[in-house]
Amino acid sequence: MTPALLGILAGSALQLQQAALWSSRIYVLFVLLALILIGLIAIYLKARGRAAALASGLAFVLLAVGITGWRATLFVDSALAPALEGRDIALSGVVAGLPQPFEGGLRFRFEPETAWLNGQPVALPQRLELAWYSGVFGQGDGASDPAGELQRTPFVVQAGERWRFNVRLKAPHGGLNPHGFDYELWQWEQGVQATGYVRAGRRDPPPQRLGQTGQHPVDGLRQQVRASIFARVSDPRAAGVLAALVTGDQGAIERSDWDVFRATGVAHLMSISGLHITMFAWLAAALAGSLWRRSTRLCLWLTAPSAALLGGLVLATLYALFSGWGVPAQRTVLMLATVGALRLLGLRWPWPQVWLLACVTVVLLDPWALLQAGFWLSFVAVGVLFASDSGAVSPIDKRARGRFVAMLREQWVITLALTPLSLLLFGQVSLVGLLANVLAIPVVTLLVTPLAMVGVMVPGLWTWAAGVIELLGEVLRWLASWPGAVLWVAKAPWWAGAAAVLGGVLLALRLPWSLRLAALPLVMPVLLWQAPRPPLGQFELLAADIGQGSAVLVRTQHHALLYDAGPRFSSESDAGQRVLVPLLRALGVQLDTVMLSHRDSDHTGGAQAVLGMQPQAQLISSMAGEDSLVTQHPATRCVAGQRWRWDGVDFEVLHPQAADYGRLTKPNALSCVLRITNGQQTALLMGDIEQPQEAQLVQTLASGPPGAVPTLRADVLLVPHHGSKSSSSGAFLEAVQPRIALVQAGYRNRFAHPADSVLVRYQALGTRLFDTPHCGAMTWQSWWSQTVRCQRQVDQRYWHHRVP
Repeated sequence: MTPALLGILAGSALQLQQAALWSSRIYVLFVLLALILIGLIAIYLKARGRAAALASGLAFVLLAVGITGWRATLFVDSALAPALEGRDIALSGVVAGLPQPFEGGLRFRFEPETAWLNGQPVALPQRLELAWYSGVFGQGDGASDPAGELQRTPFVVQAGERWRFNVRLKAPHGGLNPHGFDYELWQWEQGVQATGYVRAGRRDPPPQRLGQTGQHPVDGLRQQVRASIFARVSDPRAAGVLAALVTGDQGAIERSDWDVFRATGVAHLMSISGLHITMFAWLAAALAGSLWRRSTRLCLWLTAPSAALLGGLVLATLYALFSGWGVPAQRTVLMLATVGALRLLGLRWPWPQVWLLACVTVVLLDPWALLQAGFWLSFVAVGVLFASDSGAVSPIDKRARGRFVAMLREQWVITLALTPLSLLLFGQVSLVGLLANVLAIPVVTLLVTPLAMVGVMVPGLWTWAAGVIELLGEVLRWLASWPGAVLWVAKAPWWAGAAAVLGGVLLALRLPWSLRLAALPLVMPVLLWQAPRPPLGQFELLAADIGQGSAVLVRTQHHALLYDAGPRFSSESDAGQRVLVPLLRALGVQLDTVMLSHRDSDHTGGAQAVLGMQPQAQLISSMAGEDSLVTQHPATRCVAGQRWRWDGVDFEVLHPQAADYGRLTKPNALSCVLRITNGQQTALLMGDIEQPQEAQLVQTLASGPPGAVPTLRADVLLVPHHGSKSSSSGAFLEAVQPRIALVQAGYRNRFAHPADSVLVRYQALGTRLFDTPHCGAMTWQSWWSQTVRCQRQVDQRYWHHRVP
């Protein structure tokens, strides 16, 4: 069994490394070859031995590759056709899942039944993710509402309702950045193959509610319970935590609270996790066994321990379904079902085989779970508890004091083992996590969660639970405020992370201390790792993939500058918090300067998050002194002529002139233009300047003494204004003569950046143009100046969107 189980894990992991899928016939062939090989093993290699083990492992590797790849090809075949993107489609179908309110509207999953384009039926994927905007019409596709056509009538969408409306769709497309969140993988695992928004303007057919169906009754009940919690609990922060614990709605928890939970290492407690499902299963099994023992007839039909096991599993499954059947809950139920099946069958396997079988059960149903951090955290934690025997409670530990000591030891073992894994996966670990979990685990699992669940039937208990949550929140915020509460390290390579995880496991096992201390050197590389830096006299540009906006990280050997900070998506989300802060931490970057070219929100939206994380950075900007960001963080105005030198690399501000501040009023016209050069290679970062400012730069800088090199000449150009028609004039490009041009723009953005006419001008010069929709994050290095590294090519996988 062990070679077969390891073969399934290895084959699934191997298939997930594919950049592109093969034909479905090839995967079917793999399955047939695997079955033939398994048959030959059964006939000719009956005896145990190395040959049988190797052959068995190889057979199941082929089987896993074939099954996983074949499933992927079936999913890809039902993807949204590119010709349907951005078109007005008349759609009818059923609301699936729990609708999620957000600033400006509502987001929900939708299962289409009929779809029409220009009167003709079209085929759509089985699951869509739609947004219905109540404040800004068409934000999902970047469309604006200049004519005031927005339909502002309040709306309520319930799970299980059938609706008819017009939508605009596009393929799931997210930013791809080094060490960043893979949005497209997440949507793939959720089964979503198209995203879009409801067209609810006055010129569109009015959306029609066609009635309630019998579909998705659990989600409808979850929605009612969530609404009741928010109606009865006055504190919205406590209500959000209760809604997460009862219905699995993690989006109900505010972002600031999530920051505290992560900083204190208790985030796993504040939503439906494996711990909640396991505790619920244990309590349900105890209750079912106690009731079953009251009937002699029932005990003669089925033993009380078996009845308790089945009852606990069934009730835990119902709890997981009610909580939204999230991926962590699915994994836990599958693991409990696997262990329960072994016990009911009378099989007493050694713990490594039990643990391995539980892993394989999850991977067979969801191979892409291997790429999720939660999968590894869950199963490594369970494996360590098995191996350390920390779950075995001696007779003396049956007393309350002994149980508390056993709980402390389990938490210590898990913390010790998972710390290196957390550093590898997240680049951070909470140094107050052990203390916070000792306080929070009994409070949340034994007090808050039971009160919250029983509150579904006795709503008055939610008020008590909210009071406990508020008190616990104060304690956690106090712990999070401690100096050094969180340790941040640069993301280490996989080999250092693997060694550290092994070291953490060895430290947690019940081994002699001489062997445990020998594991410390394995942990050190992940703690001391430093991301590679540019050589002396060289510099690097990293244009982050942040959608429609601008954010470029400039690094020299010992210094770093961030040029712009990306867009603001909502009051709860921006490019700084979502992309730039994780990127800077993963690379171990300490910023010396943040330069915000001008006040537009697609350039400054993430600045607060970045400056909050790195308050030591100097702020340079063209914004006026009364701007809220500038008043909160002292800033220096960018003025042409400002110069400084870092590690042999020269930086110079070319625009605006000092007189421009009194003469120009349009923010774009005041964009800070930055020139970076090491004498051999030059880069220009242009902000959103337009053709009048380009002409001013050409007049001021492009002309010079005979034989002199024009100071406007550059090898790399951050395309002005994202490639707008109002920028990149012919005269300007002739003066710059860029070999490489970088465009930061959103996929299918409402401005149609970069404009076709602009692309023609760059092509006429022979300039190689790269944009974030096709390239992802773009990295250019002065010592390797002929190439641009595209993150979509470096991390290419078959589930990633191929932009036409």
